[in-house]
Amino acid sequence: MRMINYKIIPSHMRNFNSGSIWPVVAQAHNPARNQSQAHCRLIALALGLVGFGLQADEFNDKDVERWQREFMSVVEDGQALWGSPDLGTNGVACGQCHPNAANTHPETYPKFQKQLGRVIAFREMINWCLMNPLEGEVLELDDPRMIALEAYATYERRGIPLEPGKH
Repeated sequence: MRMINYKIIPSHMRNFNSGSIWPVVAQAHNPARNQSQAHCRLIALALGLVGFGLQADEFNDKDVERWQREFMSVVEDGQALWGSPDLGTNGVACGQCHPNAANTHPETYPKFQKQLGRVIAFREMINWCLMNPLEGEVLELDDPRMIALEAYATYERRGIPLEPGKH
């Protein structure tokens, strides 16, 4: 039996002009390589092809309910933080300037923000507010409090079309 060894072709070397909608991802080459390498590559190729048949987005109603509960828990945490003066040092809370996240417009980010002089994401604007009006510390972008603040403000604007860059 003749062994065929496959190799992955880097994207810059793939033939996209063959008339096929699928790029060439593997090609046979000299089978003189040792047999264990050939087996490993065939197994990897087979596993890769099997992976294409899996549905990463399969879920059921119970999953959706659980995800929604978890999301709303984070939104509620964000609402509590929004009204709390604990994020700053001067007794000011986000909700004093932005009750119910009013006039925050998370749907318009990323956009140029004159306070920072560049295009920023909404969470960077939250940090600017924490540092300036609240005289607090910057939150790491993956801090659960940052995620909660962003989730709350975005939730309050649900149903509003996304308009990145709008002023």
